[in-house]
Amino acid sequence: MDRLPRERETWANRAEFILSSVGYAVGIGNVWRFPYVCFSGGGGAFLIPYLTMMCLCAIPLVFVEFTVGQYTKRGPVEAFINICPLMKGVGVAMVMLSFIVASYNNTVLTWVLYYLFHSFTAPLPWQLCNATWNIPENCSSFMENATTHLQSATKQFFDHRLLEITEGIENVGHLRWELVGILLLIWAVLFFCVFKGIRSTGKVVYFTALFPYVVLLALLFNNVRLPGALDGILFFLTPKWNKLGEIHVWIDATAQIFYSIGVGFGCLLSMASHNKHNNNILRDAMIVTLANSATSIFAGFVMFSGIGYMAHVRHLQVEQLAVEGPGLAFVVYPEIFSTMPVSQLWAFLFFLMLMCLGLDSQFALVEVMGTFVMDSFGPKILLMLNYKELVTLLLCFLTFLLGLPCITQGGVYIFQLLDYSVGITLMFTSLFEVVTLSWIFGVWRLSIMVKRILGKPPNVFFKACWLVVSPLSIVAILVTAMVQHSPLLYGKTYLYPAWAEGVAWIITFLSVGWIPLGAMHELLGRKGTCLAKLKASVTPRITLEEVCNVPVTEDQHQDHVKSLYSLSEVSPLHEEKDRGDMCDPE
Repeated sequence: MDRLPRERETWANRAEFILSSVGYAVGIGNVWRFPYVCFSGGGGAFLIPYLTMMCLCAIPLVFVEFTVGQYTKRGPVEAFINICPLMKGVGVAMVMLSFIVASYNNTVLTWVLYYLFHSFTAPLPWQLCNATWNIPENCSSFMENATTHLQSATKQFFDHRLLEITEGIENVGHLRWELVGILLLIWAVLFFCVFKGIRSTGKVVYFTALFPYVVLLALLFNNVRLPGALDGILFFLTPKWNKLGEIHVWIDATAQIFYSIGVGFGCLLSMASHNKHNNNILRDAMIVTLANSATSIFAGFVMFSGIGYMAHVRHLQVEQLAVEGPGLAFVVYPEIFSTMPVSQLWAFLFFLMLMCLGLDSQFALVEVMGTFVMDSFGPKILLMLNYKELVTLLLCFLTFLLGLPCITQGGVYIFQLLDYSVGITLMFTSLFEVVTLSWIFGVWRLSIMVKRILGKPPNVFFKACWLVVSPLSIVAILVTAMVQHSPLLYGKTYLYPAWAEGVAWIITFLSVGWIPLGAMHELLGRKGTCLAKLKASVTPRITLEEVCNVPVTEDQHQDHVKSLYSLSEVSPLHEEKDRGDMCDPE
């Protein structure tokens, strides 16, 4: 029992929390997705709906996750159990979603590290068409051109050397053993970065969160000196004002900010649970959100300056090279590096940057899983395994095993299918999270939490966003996705079979299904009439009494949290027993 933590670990300083949160929010998607979505959504005009939705959705939602995490001092599962027992499944759905993403997300890092290792050779292996993996009669040393029907050498390296891609998801082929070794190496690196919890992660993020900005800045300085770079930047930023009247542009802006900032996974909530009680969560929420959006826009300059240069060199139009996702990172940009002086150096720095961006996001996903296990089963597990580090090791090994199907020969099809299902799942978990916190738990209770932390309640703007704007925005994304649903494609030609989309919905249910299951478990486990069960199930177990006009001290709140969670059965009416003694949240 001496090995059990006496109180919750806290960040060594505010910088570690900020860098961890920024590192989680700023991921590979900021580099390979936002620039494409921006130019296709109207260029510079897209920034208007994007920044608008950042203010109306991203900042309020990050603020509310920070509030709940910092006040309850628990991860998403335990937090929702005490906030609204009926909706405890929301916390479980968040952890399951993080678990699924962590299991397949390292596939991208496996590809990145593979390219990183091959960046030391001269010439770069994706430059020429005379390698054993090439199809010489269909290979071009130049970028793909629709008029010639030839594949670029970089595209063939990605498909036939890295992936050894099969014809479809029906044939996944065998494991790519060299990728298995790389995946195992990545999980080993992750384990040694997170095995001490926030004590080790908080130190690593000083490098992994800041180094990508150094590389982005160096790439921009290098790119803007190249011919054609300005054309690429102008293509990225030139406003198409007519796009502002199209509803799908606003939906795309909302979806981009949701996917980018990472609400709905429980990671921000979990990281905030390690804060000191009086940490300024509003200031931190604004810093994290603004840093995320600024990085996306800055990455757009970097990506399109390079694309403009390549279009100039290959005598192509910029839009012919403007792609998103893996095609940008593993096909277009490797081709750009092959034409630059000191190409090995730029390739190495670029893929090292992507590695850092991906690792930061994985840190948070592993942290939320570890927080769930320790909050829910900590004492029992530690008595069996003796050390918390073994819990982290088992989690890493399990997610490593679950990620193996994605590095088979047909693993890229599985990867895209999982990514597709996660996009749907995230919208559902985010919607239930906002509805639970704002409508069931209540904005007035959230206001009490904020007042207890900051000494003053949130203003009308945040309350309106929590109550109306954020839920409606998520519903709009879901409705639009259903109305505009189209068959799932890989590339431009491969159509997924119907059963594969059925599998995607099963994966979605593995996460979202915990919400109705949790509600049923809560209602069936109570006694009394249906109305009494429902009323008790939506009554918070957490106490919000003793709110004063100034923030409580850290020691006072620690005593408060210990007394709350030391109770094996907290009365559901505890919080309501003396509302008259509370300070008015207004």
